[in-house]
Amino acid sequence: MRIAVGLVALTFVALSSLDAGAQEPPKPIGPFALDVRGTRASFPSSQQLADSRGLLVAELPGSGFGVDLGAHFYLLKWKAVTFGLGGQLTLARSHGSEQTQDGIVIVRAVTERYTAATPQISFNFGSGSGWSYLSGGLGPAVWSIVPDGSEPQTPDEERLIEYNYGFGARWFAKPHVAFTFDVRVHAIGRGTPYLTYPPSPFSRMLVLGAGVSLK
Repeated sequence: MRIAVGLVALTFVALSSLDAGAQEPPKPIGPFALDVRGTRASFPSSQQLADSRGLLVAELPGSGFGVDLGAHFYLLKWKAVTFGLGGQLTLARSHGSEQTQDGIVIVRAVTERYTAATPQISFNFGSGSGWSYLSGGLGPAVWSIVPDGSEPQTPDEERLIEYNYGFGARWFAKPHVAFTFDVRVHAIGRGTPYLTYPPSPFSRMLVLGAGVSLK
């Protein structure tokens, strides 16, 4: 949270500096932005999640890496806020290695994958040279946690409902190319019980991303 608060503060200071130093009237936000970000995903780890796949907690891989792809269109400005609509695709993967003791496997190698596609609404502040935003969305997700060499089970292919919310910014060092960062929480709905396994629990996953925006 301290990192997140610091990023917010830096964002608004940087955008204020951009506006203060401008000699011409600020350009409007948009009309669109395309985002490609590399991400680090903090996959959750709990006993109920492990039980939902018949795994040990130690077999859950933990944090991994991925990519976010986004497209946003800016349709309306009201006072200091520009409203945007768009969509985001989130892909994340983590892999845990096998562990042995005296030649016996005590922790299996497991691969975890997460895919979510969500429409997004955003509230944007700044100008066409750079802006910060708050955004959120709701859509389907698939959360797969499979031991290496095994076939996915029904919970690994189930469509779950997830919503996400977060903040970020874009700085355009060039007219059409920007650096962007995004801090986002994905709230993942409960799964369905399968055979003797309990449902996967409601979970939250923090995803930090940085990359390039085009407009």
